[in-house]
Order: sequence, then structure tokens, then C-alpha cells
Amino acid sequence: MAVESGARDGSPQHTAPPPGEGAPALRKGTLGVADIAFFVVSAAAPLTVMAGVAPLAIGVGGIGAPVGYLLAGATLALFAVGFTAMTRHVKHGGGFYAFITRGLGRPAGFGAATLALLAYNGMQIGVYGLLATGTQDALEALWGIHVPWPPIALGGVFVIWYLGYRSIDFGAKVLGVLLVAETGILALLAGGVLLDGGAEGLALDSFTPGNVLVPGTGAVLAFAFAAFTGFESTAIYRREARDPGRTIPRATYIAVGFLGVFYAFSVWVVIQAFGGTKVLKAVATDPAGLFFTATTHYVGAWAADLMHVFIVTSILASQLAFHNAINRYGLSLSQEGVLPPLLGKVHPKHRSPYVAGAFQSGLALLVVAGFALAGADPYQQLLLWMNTPGMIGLLTLQGITAVAIPFFFRRIRHQEGRWRTVIAPIAATVLMAGALWLVIAKIGLMTAAPLATNTALVLTVPAAFAVGVLVAVRFRRNRPAVYAEFAAEPAD
Repeated sequence: MAVESGARDGSPQHTAPPPGEGAPALRKGTLGVADIAFFVVSAAAPLTVMAGVAPLAIGVGGIGAPVGYLLAGATLALFAVGFTAMTRHVKHGGGFYAFITRGLGRPAGFGAATLALLAYNGMQIGVYGLLATGTQDALEALWGIHVPWPPIALGGVFVIWYLGYRSIDFGAKVLGVLLVAETGILALLAGGVLLDGGAEGLALDSFTPGNVLVPGTGAVLAFAFAAFTGFESTAIYRREARDPGRTIPRATYIAVGFLGVFYAFSVWVVIQAFGGTKVLKAVATDPAGLFFTATTHYVGAWAADLMHVFIVTSILASQLAFHNAINRYGLSLSQEGVLPPLLGKVHPKHRSPYVAGAFQSGLALLVVAGFALAGADPYQQLLLWMNTPGMIGLLTLQGITAVAIPFFFRRIRHQEGRWRTVIAPIAATVLMAGALWLVIAKIGLMTAAPLATNTALVLTVPAAFAVGVLVAVRFRRNRPAVYAEFAAEPAD
């Protein structure tokens, strides 16, 4: 399906001022490379991923698990080649749905928009369950206090709402501090292990083919790809970035490169802490305590106590990053005329999409309260049932975007070269399809849920996309002007 022309790049362009011109708008030129990278890396919650998920990856993949994170990072870096090239040509702030509309047409773009709303909300709201269990663990470990999970999760909703209500530069500063804290505690562990030499001497056998090519490698890759969730949100902050044509690509590559190296290095460090011959026994005995035990031994009990605290702040940082991304999707779709105009309001002082943020927090409040009233488990049900379609949805959006990139560049004049516009996107499409297949095939390892539950969670993703396509058909028939301007380039 061809995208109607209008702008020099072949995309439609707004010819009239958008509704509400003169009203407060997002604060332009606020975010630099580091700020956007903080949002992206914080969304991935690196400390939480390492302490909570990496032991499972080691358990199924053995000491070759670090390579899985490097391979996932390399695949996403390949995806970023075409993705960042496209960010230089698509000025719209709608992220995935704008990119997919440019390449594959408006019905696919509408489908991507509804899927993005499902995926980001699923990721953000589900993590309130992890916030509850992480805070419970910290309170019990530090002071022997037990607090029921619903008050913790509900309190977290209000904390995230307030942080999102404030200005984006305030949020960037908060995330910067929290990210330094969570990565710093793992750096302390790494320093302790490296200075001591590990349990059996430092070794690089994690990177040998014999330890990488094992039956559990597919499962490790599934865990690894899930650990990068949210890195693509750099494009959502386009309207608030300084020199977005340079800032967004740089932030994207920095985020992917940092996460890939940081994850692989941290997993390798914890393997060295126990020794290659003993780490699997340690994982089998106490997977949740693997990083805490290593930190206590090589750094001190005080550092393990700090790790409990920083896991909680890591989760909060992740939720804030996703909350901000969802708010900007809601703002963009409201300004498109797809969602109610009320969601397109921007706070006159903080320049934040505060109505969209209040709506998202209200939705989170309802979902968390519903799980609590049903007597659900915060981890096994609230977290996993919400996060699973969210994570699969984001991987799906990445794959569809990779497909859209060559089609987009075929329609416009550019000087990007075949590597950026054809070769890398096609290779990324194949690899992303493989990653998605691995995640779905190994979903039982992630959810520990029955087949019927896993099937329902997976099918939620194509269902959301299909709903968006049906909405597109309805808009094309009943609101053709809104349909024609969907994902159009801004006039400025």
C-alpha cells in the first residue's frame, strides 16, 4: 500500500495548524543524548534483570549464558541501523506507529498504534507486581517487616504519576541518579570479584563454542531479548530532544551497546564469583539469592543491603520510563484525532502530557486493584500475565518496523546507502523473527503458566493489532480527514 505523498520525503504533511495551536506544548530542546539514554536504559531495569532473571538464564544455558546477551545486543544493534536512519527522515513523534505507517500504510500504522498502547501499558502496569514483591523482599531482609503487596503497588502508582506529572527534565534527573545507583552496585560486585580473582580464578570459558552451543541456548536468547525491552523508545522523545537528527541515533546506539556489554559482563562476573564448576549448583540452590550472596562475599553485607534498596529504585525507574513513553503515545494519538482531545493537553508549567499521564495512572490503579481484589499473586499473575503480552508486543513492533524500513526508503530520495536501507533491515527482520519465535517457544520458562494461559497471552498481541486495523477501516469510512492525516509529518 503506497503512502500518499505531500512532503518532500513522500509522506503526508499537515497543511493547517493542529488543533489547539497556541496551547502549551512539550518543552522542545530539553533532552540531550545522556537524558534519552537514561530513559531507555532505565526502562530495561538492568539491576532487576540481572538479579531476578540472569540466574534463570544461567540455569538453562550454563556458563555460556553471557554470549546470549551479546548476541541479542548485536541483533538489536543491527535493527538500529535502519531504525536510526529512518529517524532522520520521519519527524513525527509517534515512534513505531509513525514508522510503520510510512513504510506499510495506514492500516498497519493503526494496528501498530493499538499494539503499542497494549504493549507499553502491559509492561508498565505489570511491573507494579514486581515493585510489590521487590519491596516486600527488601523490607523483610533489612528490618524483618512484612507488608501486604497491594498497598505497596497502589502507593507506587501515585509515586510514578507524580514523577511523570513533573517536567521531562526533572524525570531525566531522577532517572540519572537511580541508574547510576543500580549500575554502581553491580560495578562494586565486579570490582570485588576481579580484585579477588573469583572462586576458581578468572576464566573466559563462557565464550568458547562448546559452552555456548548447548541445548539451552535458545532459552538464554529468549531471556536476553526480553532484557532489552524498551530500547526503541528513543524516537518517542523526538519533540523534546536537542538536535533530534543526531541525538536520537546516538542515544539508541549508546543504550543498545551499554545494555549488551553490561548484561554480558555482569553475568560473566557472577559466574566467576562462584566458579564455572559450582555456579549451576548455586543457581539450583538459591537462584533469587545468587547476586546477593556474591555481593555479600566479595563486597560486604552492607552492599547486599544496598542492592535490596536499589532493586526497588531500579523498578521505579523502569516504571517511570515506560509511563513517560505511554503518555507521549497517548498525546500523539490524541493530537492525531484518534484518541479524545482531552488526552492531548500539556501542563502549562511542567510541559508534561499530564492528562494522558493521569489517565494511564488511573488505568494502572484499576488493574492493580482488580488483581488485588481477586487475590492474585503479584509476581506469578500481575507481573507475568501483564508483562508477557507487553514484551511480545514490543518485539513484534520491532520486527514490523524492520519490514517497513526498506519499503519506506524505496519511496523517497535519500543518500543513506543500501546497507542502512536494505541489507541491515532485511537481516534484522530475519533475526527479529527468530527472536520472536524463540520467545514464544520458550514462554513456559518465563511464565510457568499452563498452556491455555500462555496461548491466551500470546494471542493478545495479534488481536490488538487486528483491532487497530479495524479501527483504521472505520476511520477511513467515517472520518476520512483524520485517516488521511494519520502519522502525517508536522508542518514545522
